[in-house]
Amino acid sequence: MNRSKVARWSKRLAVGVTGLVAVSVAGGWLYLRGSLAQLDGTQQAAGLETTASVARDARGVPLISGGSRLDVAYATGFVHAQERYFQMDLLRRVAAGELSELFGERALSVDKSHRLHRFRARAGLALKELPAADRALLERYAAGVNAGLAQLRSRPFEYALVGMAPRAWSADDSLLVIWAMYFDLQGGQEARELARGWLAENASPAQRSFLAPEATHWDAPLDDVSPIAGTATIPDMPPVWWGKPKAAGVPTLTDPKAASIRALFDSKVASADFLNTIGSNNWAVAGSRSDTGAAIVADDMHLGISLPAIWYRAALQFPDGKGGQRRIVGVTLPGAPVVVVGSNGHVAWGFTNSYGDYVDLIALDTDAAKPGQVRTQAGWETPVLHEETILVKGAAAEKLAVRETSLGPIRESRGRSYAVHWVAHTARAVNVNAQRLEWADSLDQALDIAPTLGIPAQNFVGGDDKGNIGWTIAGPLPRRAASGNVSTYPMPVSEAAGVWNGWLAPEEYPKVVNPASGQLYTANSRQLLNAGSEKLGDGGFDLGARTHQVREDLTALGAKTDVKKVYEIGLDDRAIFMAGWRDRAMAALDAKALAGQPQRAEVLKLLKDSWSGKASVDSVGYRITRGYMYALYDLLFESANEQLAAIDPKASMASITSRWPVVVARVLDQQPAAWLPPQYANWQALHLAAIDRVIASLTKDGKPLASASWGERNTAVSAHPFASAVPLLGRFLKVAPDMLPGDQHMPRVSGPTFGQSERLSVSPGHEEQGIFNLPGGQSGHPLSPYFLDGRDDWVHGRPTPLLPGPVQHTLTFVK
Repeated sequence: MNRSKVARWSKRLAVGVTGLVAVSVAGGWLYLRGSLAQLDGTQQAAGLETTASVARDARGVPLISGGSRLDVAYATGFVHAQERYFQMDLLRRVAAGELSELFGERALSVDKSHRLHRFRARAGLALKELPAADRALLERYAAGVNAGLAQLRSRPFEYALVGMAPRAWSADDSLLVIWAMYFDLQGGQEARELARGWLAENASPAQRSFLAPEATHWDAPLDDVSPIAGTATIPDMPPVWWGKPKAAGVPTLTDPKAASIRALFDSKVASADFLNTIGSNNWAVAGSRSDTGAAIVADDMHLGISLPAIWYRAALQFPDGKGGQRRIVGVTLPGAPVVVVGSNGHVAWGFTNSYGDYVDLIALDTDAAKPGQVRTQAGWETPVLHEETILVKGAAAEKLAVRETSLGPIRESRGRSYAVHWVAHTARAVNVNAQRLEWADSLDQALDIAPTLGIPAQNFVGGDDKGNIGWTIAGPLPRRAASGNVSTYPMPVSEAAGVWNGWLAPEEYPKVVNPASGQLYTANSRQLLNAGSEKLGDGGFDLGARTHQVREDLTALGAKTDVKKVYEIGLDDRAIFMAGWRDRAMAALDAKALAGQPQRAEVLKLLKDSWSGKASVDSVGYRITRGYMYALYDLLFESANEQLAAIDPKASMASITSRWPVVVARVLDQQPAAWLPPQYANWQALHLAAIDRVIASLTKDGKPLASASWGERNTAVSAHPFASAVPLLGRFLKVAPDMLPGDQHMPRVSGPTFGQSERLSVSPGHEEQGIFNLPGGQSGHPLSPYFLDGRDDWVHGRPTPLLPGPVQHTLTFVK
């Protein structure tokens, strides 16, 4: 064949290959577009009672209207499925322990951990126990979900990537979505109990009292606004593990490796950077202090930040039975048919995780004379054996034997068998009573409804259009035979605190209503010091700096305020808590410490000159200060954390007590001689060791210290779970890096993968003044114009309207 023929055929081949590539790209593009949500038109809907419609504004935020509540549930399910079905699927699979069916062996450890609780089986039983009207609501929602999924021209793109078809939705799947939040909000309590059990074995009572205090001066409880006085005396001697180095190769909290010690898929249920961050804020201002006379309620729940955002904005509207319309606006959780946080025109409400004690590990007794039996609080019993089958993509199914007692499933740890006695295992754990908040006309009614909600127990803060404000707990609370701090440790079967005698009735729940200050606030710290606190226990309260700062911000608003000013409290990134740590670092850097140490001298200069008093993106001083505090954590708790990690990956001194910074600060400030680790010549040497660790960390890549801003570290790259798995789609499935102000111990909580999952401020009856932010758009589809809409406003804290705007698209459902 001559050269001209070769050239001709080469050219034809190149054109053919190019054409095939073009056809493939076009086909992929058309396939992706086929799974975009339907925005306009008319859909026939089987079982519809009247009609329903979805009217979207320019940002895709819908007003979902219908002639009945069931019709609205159907339309809500349709919309959720078309915009967020894969997210919904992940939530139910996280709860049921069924991720391996989609993702193979890499998800197996998560599935085994979660399958122990058998929530798939519990969901079927729980559904049967719901009132008929509530089952009907979930069934109509499920019908809408399946109709929405079926109406897509092609299945959601994620299923093409995993090579599986989506499984239909069922009514009990919505209960699994609630259980997914139990894992997120209470799933660390087992590890905490085991960790505190280790502490009980490796510290004297006096040492435990000092190292794990019940409260500190940072707390701002609702029943006592004065700083907490009186703390445990520093014992004469520390525990033997205090200040000892870790074994080589074990990651510490500030090591980059530590940030990845979490399950691959936990981010989809919002459990991101809990190594050093817990979150959620809410607060309310009474009508006596608002510009309208109605209460003002604000809420920002701190969860994992990924794409799509965990929440879906919506307004629901249906007849009120009195000739008018009931409208509820706020956020929904894809997979469930109700508004989670929002306002119904008469009452507004918000949640924060309560961190009460809702899990007990009961150490079971055994006897060689009673083979196969264990002794619980009720006596000797034979655990029921369940064989769970975990389907694994690309591998053989795994069998998991679960032994279950009358208290809960059995977990083995360090040669002991524990019954996991968890509120989540009970019939009260899940329901759709949140729907009743849609009908509440007063704060009193809402406070009566809150305790009946089947959700992980939350701080409920609400306000009404008459100006009333109140706090209580939403969710089930066990009635303990006895109370006390012993309940936060693994317990023998003889311990009375581990006996639950049913459940507290709504009228027994602690409440705070219309305080004289005209303000209420919760931020995961201790809510009460006096009466009522024993009903909650301590399941890992935050140390209180955020709550303290929110309280002061509310007080500073003065006698009269408005929604915008109340909203702006959520953007407060002042580093009040960290200021003391900056002072300690600067004090350690005296002339002797700086002699012949140019990098330490630069640290001192940056602490002085690059400190704005905030966790601002350009502040190098803030980053150094924070790193210094955590370096001290590593230096003093390395040995303890190494031992705790062997018990449970989530166990650490930080899980034992979030108040460790206050404990460490007292030791550093008082300098008891016996508490100085022997490897340091004096206390200044310990401080300098921490500072040198920070220097080494910030300069390890050859970068100058002056470039190590807080924003460089606190950079969020929100991404879809498949962004890294599919490089060709990666650029469409994530956002450009956003440097974020804020941090853990201030109202504006933010981190690379964790932060304010929504911001909502509203005065009931004045929703047109309401303000809202979301870290992502309405759609989970990268080709949708609603995929990222609103993200930039969230990053920069720009207030956007809560209510949907003018209608751009309308989808109608008819019989």
